[in-house]
Amino acid sequence: MDYQTLIVAVDGKVATVTLNRPDVRNAFNETTIAEITQVFRELGQNADVRTIVLAANGPAFCAGADLNWMKKMAGYTHEENRADAAQLAEMLHTIYTCPKPVVAKVQGDCYAGGMGLVAACDIAVAVEATNFCLSEVKLGLIPATISPYVILATGENAARRYFLTAERFSAQEAHRTGFVHQVVAADALDATVADIVKALVANSPNAVKEAKRLVQDVAGQPLTAELIADTAERIADIRSSEEGKEGVRSFLEKRKPNWLN
Repeated sequence: MDYQTLIVAVDGKVATVTLNRPDVRNAFNETTIAEITQVFRELGQNADVRTIVLAANGPAFCAGADLNWMKKMAGYTHEENRADAAQLAEMLHTIYTCPKPVVAKVQGDCYAGGMGLVAACDIAVAVEATNFCLSEVKLGLIPATISPYVILATGENAARRYFLTAERFSAQEAHRTGFVHQVVAADALDATVADIVKALVANSPNAVKEAKRLVQDVAGQPLTAELIADTAERIADIRSSEEGKEGVRSFLEKRKPNWLN
């Protein structure tokens, strides 16, 4: 379908979703939110797609909320604000729970809600000149809907500082806190993301999906008998799956598994 705020391209096993509002630094509005939610649902169910890259056109990755959208929100009732925020929360959760791995390709500055987009992805690569900022408190707001994802990505201690100060911080600082996985020169961004995508599509699609869910379900959980039993059940399930059996057979027979054909 045609999108007003995105460019969506599928090349073989890789889909690229590109934010395409460079004139407003890829700030998002209700249309962007609806389109991102829809496309990630569709790509998540597309059996031909193995991984998704979230990218952006122009000098900035995403400046957060669009100013015209914010002006409209200023006149909303509490109930209207709640419904509006719920749509943003749904978009972030759709990216986070997408059964396909999602790689954020951050080519420029990333502020406020844009940081939520990156945090909801599985892997994030940023160019070394990128600035990040959680600027909400400067406007009398808080980064509420993005907070579960940003805190998971950057850690509680760093979130406490940057949620409260609204300071800009560098890609190197984002890497130090764990918010991004890798920082590269601008001319190395395409190749770096391509290498990550190549590694992702080489793996068992079902195992990648289940490994993503494993991290989400196990992270932060106490080491209880129930958790141990759950992980044992998961490995039993994956070993007895078709791809699990094929992966072991292909390894023992020294051939490529059938998902690479």
